[in-house]
Amino acid sequence: MFADARGSHGWDHVTRVLKLCEHIGRLEGCDMTTLRLAAILHDVGRHESDSINGERCHAELGAELAEEILREEGSDEKTLGEVIHCVATHRFRGDNPPESVEAKVLFDADKLDSLGAVGIGRAFQFAGEVGAMLHDPDVDPEKTEPYGPDDTAYREYLVKLRHIRERMLTKTGREMAESRSEFMKEFFERLNRETLGDI
Repeated sequence: MFADARGSHGWDHVTRVLKLCEHIGRLEGCDMTTLRLAAILHDVGRHESDSINGERCHAELGAELAEEILREEGSDEKTLGEVIHCVATHRFRGDNPPESVEAKVLFDADKLDSLGAVGIGRAFQFAGEVGAMLHDPDVDPEKTEPYGPDDTAYREYLVKLRHIRERMLTKTGREMAESRSEFMKEFFERLNRETLGDI
């Protein structure tokens, strides 16, 4: 299902989220079977959503696909319901907030992979995938559209990434987000200075 996925949301992203879930989940007292399944399945709807430029929410689509997969594999109803809730509620811009501790951990783990050095790399990778320019220090998010030439890594930082640490849902996630967020803030500040010829 990830063979044709964009690199910014490919299988390597899934494996990093799984590792973060395993680390955070143990500290937060999660049901690790539910959490591992949710981590593996959380972006199964991403490729289809990306192919239509996000017109359909990848979390909602992913929850439907996850249900199909788990039913085919003979999952019990309790696990099925818990995993579907995790997948359906993991999106940052979604209106469906995570309620279970497993869903909150998946939400945090997915967001942590958008911060720090990995987050910077993924932001530029996504910008390249949608054909955006390298950088525009004067970008106005209110006057630009996603999935186009103005959807730079810096625009993504202004619209979403700089706000992630405020939205973390677990104690462990909040602690991990602090240093990653600071690193990202310093990077984009320096990138702006270099672009303007100040360094």
